[in-house]
Amino acid sequence: RLPWRTLLKVLGCFRLSIPRMRQKTQLLVACDPLALETKQQPSRRKRFEPEKSVWGEPESLSKIPFKVLRGHQHIVSSCHFCVDDTKLLSGSHDYTVKLWDAADGSLIRDFEPQPQAPILECSLTADSRRIIASSYDKVVQTWDLETGKQLWKMECDSFIVASKFSPDGKYVVLGFDLDHGISIKDAENTTTIALIKDHHSKSVTACCFDPDSQKVASVSLDRCIKIWDMTAQATLLSIPKAHSNAISNCCFTFSGHFLCTCSWDKSLKIWNIHTGEFRNRGACVTLMQGHEGSISSCYFARDNSFLISGGLDRTVAIWDVGEGYRKLSLKGHNDWVMDVAISNNKKWVLSASKDRTLRLWDIENIDQVPLAIKNRKARGLNVKQCKGCGRPFSIFDSDNSFETFNACAFCRIDARELLEECPSSET
Repeated sequence: RLPWRTLLKVLGCFRLSIPRMRQKTQLLVACDPLALETKQQPSRRKRFEPEKSVWGEPESLSKIPFKVLRGHQHIVSSCHFCVDDTKLLSGSHDYTVKLWDAADGSLIRDFEPQPQAPILECSLTADSRRIIASSYDKVVQTWDLETGKQLWKMECDSFIVASKFSPDGKYVVLGFDLDHGISIKDAENTTTIALIKDHHSKSVTACCFDPDSQKVASVSLDRCIKIWDMTAQATLLSIPKAHSNAISNCCFTFSGHFLCTCSWDKSLKIWNIHTGEFRNRGACVTLMQGHEGSISSCYFARDNSFLISGGLDRTVAIWDVGEGYRKLSLKGHNDWVMDVAISNNKKWVLSASKDRTLRLWDIENIDQVPLAIKNRKARGLNVKQCKGCGRPFSIFDSDNSFETFNACAFCRIDARELLEECPSSET
């Protein structure tokens, strides 16, 4: 025979609290088709409805609406706007390349035949007619975006970490891991136009064409930036030790005069690489204090008015290029941000993440966002119009310098470079 105290203690383990008993009762009532109390049924049914695309805000002061696009089953490695910003393209480690409707976030198609390995990068031509994707099995494939038909498939001898079309659609550049080089191929018949092995001393991390499709920029784990000229078939610019750590990505401005690089050292740098001003040191503007971790990606707005970057700190940073400070940080991803893109009309930002989602951010009214205004006022900034290029740029209210007051950062870099060239031209 057990003591009463022990028996009561055992029975207490099976006893439910009043709130828990009510919850259990409500669940049982909701499941009973003969029950008279059906007040809980609508809420239970609502829970199983398909998730709607809801606009939200990640922070109380940021007030940047966003949509979450779900459909990938693994890391989303690449993202792009296409077809006049009406469609979205994404590639993932789940072996798929997907096309989405930008208006409602619905999935339009998976491109077939499906790759047989994780997608490391996908991109498309400037006219949104063709897309290219490189996968971890050393295979590159291209498709017609409208029909979804495969155009060609090619297997390489080395791992392909980067693959991009030239803006004119004539060429394809591939970046290699083990060979430390790049390859430029004809986009129609895949014949090799140039193969530059050991272009870098370590693995290539990213490469891209300039807007004129005449130069190829590549960056690497060796911290070096290199510019290859298609006409001269030679390296025109090499900047060693451009960052203090590995360079993860790069992108040209739409004018082609500047190149932005981002790095594991948590910084972005904008380099002046105008044709007449190539030199080993380059002219550079550094953007810092925007990410708390390594930066994975960067992208310029079409008019160079702002720049965005994605980082391993799970945020997307929006930068004021003119004054080199972070206007706003977009938070909401649950893991690393792998890639970012800006729509041509500058109203949308797209981000791809290791959390298996894409996020579409509405930044049309970013200058009216309370947090952006707060950051601008904290720096004592005002908006002026550049006398050189006519674009708006930010300045400090306390600035009395004539040059700073009248020119944006890009025009100031150009002016400084020309002044430095004058003494050398006289000798």
